[in-house]
Amino acid sequence: MYNLIKNHFSKKKLKDKRYLYLFDKPKEDEYVCFDCETTGLNPKIDDIISIGAVIIKDNTIVSSKKFVRFIKPKTKLQEDSIKIHYIRECDLENAENIDKVIEEFLEFIGNRKLVGYFLEFDIAMVNKYIKDKIGIKLPNKTLEVSAIYYDWKIETIPQGHIDLRFDTIMKELQIPKMGKHDAYNDAIMTAMMFLKLKNQAKMKRYT
Repeated sequence: MYNLIKNHFSKKKLKDKRYLYLFDKPKEDEYVCFDCETTGLNPKIDDIISIGAVIIKDNTIVSSKKFVRFIKPKTKLQEDSIKIHYIRECDLENAENIDKVIEEFLEFIGNRKLVGYFLEFDIAMVNKYIKDKIGIKLPNKTLEVSAIYYDWKIETIPQGHIDLRFDTIMKELQIPKMGKHDAYNDAIMTAMMFLKLKNQAKMKRYT
């Protein structure tokens, strides 16, 4: 009920009616899993430098329908972030403009449910750009993989400590690593984690 009311008012605030499709009822068993690399960890001051996304349909990762973009940031890359994603400023000299990439990203995700790891951060980064552009934040339903994993794991070790680190979840679910750390590979690995978890009998509420 809360989401219906929130989306009702968001629809009224929408500046560009071309994006009304974001409020359509999402297709059954279709998701977009995505990940962002950024200049830092503060959505208020940092910028997105890359987005990787993949569509999940009917329990299959549709790798042929992928979204990979690099963006030239307005803020300086922080050293701590470079150590994580290994993207330097010189690597982004020919990158695209964020306004163009955000338009393409909205078209790619459509009204699908969004899946990710530490998704709240990625959503906040995307909302930073689309709020000014179209007047609203993303209305899409979101599914956080670490929260789904926690719900699955807590039944086996109630009141115990559950390690929610990315690599730990990967190892526990026996998901293969996809080479270097970047937005697209992280999106693929997160999508595999999501599919493994949601197909557990007791996790059907996440479909």
